[in-house]
Amino acid sequence: MSYTKDLTFPTTFRPFTDVLDRFLGDMDPFHGGATMKRLLPRVNIVEDERAYRLEVQAPGYAKEDLKLNLEQDVLTISAEKEQNETTGNERYTRREFSSQAFSRSFRLPELIDADAISADHLNGVLTVRIPKKAEVKPAAKQINIG
Repeated sequence: MSYTKDLTFPTTFRPFTDVLDRFLGDMDPFHGGATMKRLLPRVNIVEDERAYRLEVQAPGYAKEDLKLNLEQDVLTISAEKEQNETTGNERYTRREFSSQAFSRSFRLPELIDADAISADHLNGVLTVRIPKKAEVKPAAKQINIG
């Protein structure tokens, strides 16, 4: 009769990190967590010769909940929404308040027309149009040889 023992490597003792993981849940999307993926809306960025177009998936947000801010070539799209729907006949034995918020920022390229940026909200998708400026090419100058 032979006895073999499996070799196992000890796990690292991480008391502080383990406590945070229990309270916050698995928020790291690189290690299989799905929580962070749901916190930020998904964005498509489309470019053509005349403009950029950002399509932000924001289901459940009304047009009034969404905010766009442009400051020093950084476009920030944010939203905040609280759900306080109650009716007169409701009796709660437990109710967990719900609020949702997000903020995404994008650094814009230099050759955009900031005054002509426009946005539309339709069917849960915020579409932001960012027109490009016409490139200013230096004028060619003929130099006479004297």
